[in-house]
Amino acid sequence: MVLTNRLENIGLNIKKYRKQMKLSQVELAVEVGIDRAYLSEIENGRTNPSVNVLYAIADALKIEIENLFATEFKI
Repeated sequence: MVLTNRLENIGLNIKKYRKQMKLSQVELAVEVGIDRAYLSEIENGRTNPSVNVLYAIADALKIEIENLFATEFKI
């Protein structure tokens, strides 16, 4: 399913940038104001986060939101 692939890409990008900033899931979740388990679901492509949550994640990671939608990534 295309949506699943998109969600997986978003999740992988979030994980990539989080690790680049040397943040744990707990640290990022606290910064964003969401539960760590919810962040894990997002990173694993198992949930469809709202646009507001994606903006908050991008802000916390100090990146433009477009970076979360990139389809080429390396972890």
